[in-house]
Amino acid sequence: MKVGILSDSHGNTRAIDAMLAHPETRDIGLWFHAGDVVPDAEYLAMMADTEVVRVAGNCDWPDARIQDDEVRDVAGHRIFLTHGHIYGVRYTTGMLREQAEACGADIAIYGHTHVAEISPGNLTVLNPGSIARPRDAQHGSFMVMELSPDQPPVVRLIRFSADPAINSRYGVLHE
Repeated sequence: MKVGILSDSHGNTRAIDAMLAHPETRDIGLWFHAGDVVPDAEYLAMMADTEVVRVAGNCDWPDARIQDDEVRDVAGHRIFLTHGHIYGVRYTTGMLREQAEACGADIAIYGHTHVAEISPGNLTVLNPGSIARPRDAQHGSFMVMELSPDQPPVVRLIRFSADPAINSRYGVLHE
């Protein structure tokens, strides 16, 4: 199954539109939005016509309908999704890893730092960076993950610009 991962869109629907125009987003069967800003996940679901699993971030007002963490079983994998602010991810992913392992997850997705990370292992830890306000590069980023039962996830980090003119001038931006 092909899964999309994004975080920290901060109300920038133009960045979501540019991301969805990227060829890598074709045939995505499920999206994970790791918080900041929850209405963006609703916008993504509407535009992509695909389910979006979402969590609240530190910029989202408390809302009993939106959880801080979600756990989903997808294609033989258990995925733990959180924004990460309640686990202190700016300093270490230790508490995040402990919680994901306690949930039986083999994949943990978080955001908050606006810095992309792919850490493979028994617990694969992923941060897609930010599609709207990256702190680790000039262009925003998201991830595409291929999941198959009994296989490690295959993850690609994709850099792109919210400005379509830049994407067409330089081609598709990948990392």
